[in-house]
Amino acid sequence: MKFLTPKQKTFYDDNGYVVLDLLTAEEKDELCEEYDQLFEAKKQFDLEATWQGDWSDQKEKKEVKSIHGLQMHSAVFTRLLLHQKLLDACEDVMETPNILLHHTKAHTKPPGIGSPFPMHQDYHYFPFEKDSMVAVFISLDAADPSNGGLCVYPGSHKLGPQEDISTAPGFHYLSQDKFPIDKATPLTLERGQIVIFSYLLVHGSYDNTSDRVRRMFLIQLMSAEDIATHKIHLSECQGMVLRGRCSSRDADIKSRHKKYVSQENSVKGM
Repeated sequence: MKFLTPKQKTFYDDNGYVVLDLLTAEEKDELCEEYDQLFEAKKQFDLEATWQGDWSDQKEKKEVKSIHGLQMHSAVFTRLLLHQKLLDACEDVMETPNILLHHTKAHTKPPGIGSPFPMHQDYHYFPFEKDSMVAVFISLDAADPSNGGLCVYPGSHKLGPQEDISTAPGFHYLSQDKFPIDKATPLTLERGQIVIFSYLLVHGSYDNTSDRVRRMFLIQLMSAEDIATHKIHLSECQGMVLRGRCSSRDADIKSRHKKYVSQENSVKGM
């Protein structure tokens, strides 16, 4: 083990998640400052990402602002992807020294009107053969149920994939009767704390009914030895090696521009 204690690893194996303190005060401050400046600089774009579908009967307008691929917008978040302690912890959890980036995203829930996220499994967005995928959830604010904090069903990762009942293309969620949010375990987090959890863990988050913002940054990681069962949710820098190596990646000289030629032809055909 490089970072986790045996007790923490056992907790993760049993529950599907673990809460960690990894960041220094200076790192937290830098991330929060850059995060706020980035959202301010991008506010002219459509950032609305409220979960769609018939999972909720709420009538009032809710909001959640989101930016994907933050490493494409700011070097601060690129450096975070290579954080040694973070990768040490992920290596312990994932049980592999070869770690690849899948994608990153940030969600901000504004005070009073922050939208909830229904109970779901990340699996349905990007299924893999060996289920190696983990989420690294970085809470940039103190978070609890009142300001839209995260909640989980401990041990639900052992159930395997559950039925996706979404009626909205591009969105996935489980039966809210089978996994009601009021029966979930809320995670009360301090500013800068990190939750690493399996993509099979059933989780969601609450409305922000408080006068406090709830900001988060999320990194999805996969093992270099794992294989996607569907080519979906393709993202910037996907497959970037953050630790170890990717022995299976195509290195044929004739393939070096294949992805980009395909994209160029697609643009020309529009």
